[in-house]
Amino acid sequence: MIGAVTLDFGNTLVPVPAAALRGVVAITAQGMAERLGPFEVADVLTAWHEERQRQFREEVPQFREVDLAQRIVRVLARLRGVPPPPQHERWDDEAAARRTDPAEVAWAVEVYSAAFVEALPAAPGAGALIERLARDRRVAVLSNWPLARTIDRYCEAAGWAEHLSAIVVSQRVGTIKPHPAIFAAARAALGDPPPNAVLHVGDDWAADVVGAKRAGWRAVWLSTRPDDSPLPGSERDDSVEADAVIASLDELEAVIARLDG
Repeated sequence: MIGAVTLDFGNTLVPVPAAALRGVVAITAQGMAERLGPFEVADVLTAWHEERQRQFREEVPQFREVDLAQRIVRVLARLRGVPPPPQHERWDDEAAARRTDPAEVAWAVEVYSAAFVEALPAAPGAGALIERLARDRRVAVLSNWPLARTIDRYCEAAGWAEHLSAIVVSQRVGTIKPHPAIFAAARAALGDPPPNAVLHVGDDWAADVVGAKRAGWRAVWLSTRPDDSPLPGSERDDSVEADAVIASLDELEAVIARLDG
């Protein structure tokens, strides 16, 4: 039987369409331009998007999470006259950090995190689903995310935290799904249930389904997500077989009942 359920965050519990995330970045850029500059907002946005792309090129192939504070340091260094390295070269992050103050970086991270929690609504029924699942099994969030505190505060604000046994985020673990280390960390946080008694639900085939199945878990693929979402995603392949495919979280409890047999 399924003794524990882990749920992905972005585009599973919380849809992340492009416009909504652009709004969060715009709020952050406006704040940085006014408080940490003065800078032109357009210049902040240009540096932000270029450094985001650089981070994904550098980190994701190594199964490492991108770091939001690092991005902000690099953006500020650029805005303060440090030329960025060529497109496919890494920053000297120590040198970039000398052009910033840790307090201002922390402030910008906080602005971004608070804006995300405020701006993006959860999937319909997500909170009620978590509450129902938690009545007779352990439930956790298991997510790739560049700032664990954002997921923590989102769960607190939404009233989910009291029903969750754990919130396992790639930033804290140090690696991203589908790497087995993050699934091992989640299983440990759930009290080490047998792998085949854990069910993971997520929208990213490679990260969520392939990762879970290779860890010996059960896996449900959520096949729908915002068409224009800027979050990483992957196409379904034949490397593993999901235990179920759903188009909405509304279908999950019926799937669990069937898997419980």
